[in-house]
Amino acid sequence: MKMHRILAQAAVSLTKSVFREHQVLDHALAEACEANPKWGKRDRAFLAETVYEVVRWRRALAFVADCEEISALCAAQWTRMGYEIPEWWAHHGCSQDEMRVRENNLNDQPRAIRESIPDWLDEFAFNQLGEAWDAEISALNRRAIVFLRVNRLQATVEEVIAWLASHQVHVEQVLGVENALCLPQGQVLPKSLRHDGRIEIQDAGSQLIAPLLDVSGTMRVIDACAGAGGKTLQIAALMRGRGRIDALDVDAKKLNELRLRAKRAGAAGCIHTHTIGPSTPSIYHDTADRLLIDAPCSGLGTLRRQPDLKWRLKPAMLERIQSLQARLLLDYPAMLKVGGKLVYATCSILPSENRQAIEPLIASGNFSLLEERAISPADDGFDGFYAAVLKRN
Repeated sequence: MKMHRILAQAAVSLTKSVFREHQVLDHALAEACEANPKWGKRDRAFLAETVYEVVRWRRALAFVADCEEISALCAAQWTRMGYEIPEWWAHHGCSQDEMRVRENNLNDQPRAIRESIPDWLDEFAFNQLGEAWDAEISALNRRAIVFLRVNRLQATVEEVIAWLASHQVHVEQVLGVENALCLPQGQVLPKSLRHDGRIEIQDAGSQLIAPLLDVSGTMRVIDACAGAGGKTLQIAALMRGRGRIDALDVDAKKLNELRLRAKRAGAAGCIHTHTIGPSTPSIYHDTADRLLIDAPCSGLGTLRRQPDLKWRLKPAMLERIQSLQARLLLDYPAMLKVGGKLVYATCSILPSENRQAIEPLIASGNFSLLEERAISPADDGFDGFYAAVLKRN
């Protein structure tokens, strides 16, 4: 099969935008597809697969191609995927035979090269996770599965499965995660179905966090880092659309999106949004029966979905993130009533962002640890998450 030159150039341009201009991959890809409406479904799928895999395997492909240039990385990826390289392409002096030899030698290279990750991040994660890091990074380099959450305010699981099947979308239930469905590899969820309200795209690991709050429809719940509201909407479903949920975030645009999603989901009546300011903790002082701090984090547990993140992360950025987590855990717990439950969560697998982050809260004597859960990409097959349930004494 020959690649069309326009698609090849688009793949190179997108890859350069990620590596050289530090753009977020999924945003850059969405903009490219929007700017080229004549691309067909097959073109967009091929472009997405090519660029995601090049970004995911940057270092490994560079080793195989013996070249750091983006163009050579793309050419190496096309060879691995079984596509014929266009005649106008150049390998910068590295023949295909030489590339095959180097690919055979890839497994003998250091973990940072064969698993395609920056040296500093490989060393940092290994120092925190030890031998478990090998299995975790291997799992994080697999292609992401698309998981859905059934919105029980709108339909049952069985009704949603039948509804999707009527649109030629066949899904499977996820063992151990109530209301979770997954798309088989290669199955695509049509854009027309994504905003229906009966389903939300949400990783199965993420779906395991909100139930730890142990909510009821008589409670007041604060989602202190709500973002666009993935977990907020799940909490609303768990509360059956009753009670009150205060969804807080620093980003007003994300809260606007949450309001639209809440309306589609049939949860607008119980969700109230508020943009966070300096006085927010005092405004909500001692008001919440349940408090969720889904803290900003490195996102290391989500590398399957955003492989460009490992190239954008820097040590200084990680330090700033951990400082922010410490501030949130210092200021926000005061919004919880005595006897209430706090769930602290991240989508990271690093202990420094997880158990170590809540140690000062436990040491203060004001909170007791009731339960904690680490969701492992290697063991569970989901994105990596951590959650701790604490009670205010």
